Amino acid sequence: MAVPPSPLIDNEPPPAERGSRANNLMVMAGLAALVLAMSLIGGKDGSSDTAGPPAAAQTSASYPSATAPAPPAGQPAGRYLPRSKPVRLIIPKISVDAPFTDLAIGPTGQLEPPPADDTNLVGWHAKGSSPGERGTAIIAGHVDTKTSAAVFAGLGELENGDIFHVERADGRTASFVVDSAETFDKERFPNERVYGDTDQAQARLITCAGAYDRTARDYTDNLVVFAHLT
Repeated sequence: MAVPPSPLIDNEPPPAERGSRANNLMVMAGLAALVLAMSLIGGKDGSSDTAGPPAAAQTSASYPSATAPAPPAGQPAGRYLPRSKPVRLIIPKISVDAPFTDLAIGPTGQLEPPPADDTNLVGWHAKGSSPGERGTAIIAGHVDTKTSAAVFAGLGELENGDIFHVERADGRTASFVVDSAETFDKERFPNERVYGDTDQAQARLITCAGAYDRTARDYTDNLVVFAHLT
């Protein structure tokens, strides 16, 4: 089994103040026998746009917004899909409709973040499992930038049973049911639980949460949304 990564260390200046929906910031992602970290802080000291996340463009497809139960403990999550690049993330509950970008490991051994100037973009660890494929797919995105909230500003609103969708390059849509949304202290981050191998097709939506420690220049917690293919 692969060695899981450590929690994200941001080491960045504090973000700008945000509205009530933008309580979670930064992204953490990683996979295999590497310690991966990505710095997605966009905000800095000073004034900023305190509005919520930007309104999402309407997708041409129609997706159900009803909730569904998680699979029984120990049971497989049903079908698997072949590997295919994700194209778009749709989260109806929090009005997310965002394209994907590939995230690669840079020369420092860290997972490089999406462009910091794009508030409506998510990334996936392209060397890991693709969404819908057997294994754990890692999906990460900004929560704010220097001036405004971004794509995962409302991530903390997701709950057990909520549904999100990943449109894929092969024309299929992988739909996921949220099992839980949990916040972890970075000093006690459950690496194995978040990144461990799985026989199911699962996904993790990951960002940061908690207070911003100005001395450490880091957020205290990580928010992780656990989900399975339905």
